[in-house]
Amino acid sequence: MNPQDFDVPADYRHWVGDAAEDHIGPFFFRMDNDVACTAFRVRDNHCNGHKSVHGGLLMAFADYTLCIAANGGSNVSVATVTCNNEFIAPAFAGDLILGRGEVTRRGGSLVFVRVVLESNGEVILTSSGVIKILRNGFSAPV
Repeated sequence: MNPQDFDVPADYRHWVGDAAEDHIGPFFFRMDNDVACTAFRVRDNHCNGHKSVHGGLLMAFADYTLCIAANGGSNVSVATVTCNNEFIAPAFAGDLILGRGEVTRRGGSLVFVRVVLESNGEVILTSSGVIKILRNGFSAPV
């Protein structure tokens, strides 16, 4: 997927291989040193009955940002242990949602991350989470 097809800045790239994120997003990212920068453009199908972005979508995007920050945009497999969110303000169709995820502590297999999502220069959601590094990758149960 090309970010420009979704009116997202060209220096962002698509994370390949996550059908769920493609279906509900699509979401895009870039790394700025150790900070995960994420983006998605709000479409009508992202909005609830109040015509604002559905909170579940914002939480999924915050989780995406937590995980990109934890693995540094690499192919290292990760899994969310906790994801705590605070809704601050609404966002609407047409808005570009930008996320910033920063690691606050990195342990042996656990990474602590905080995220801020903004729209039009205003904070709309803050999030903190714990992400587990999966050393041997991830396999679904059979």
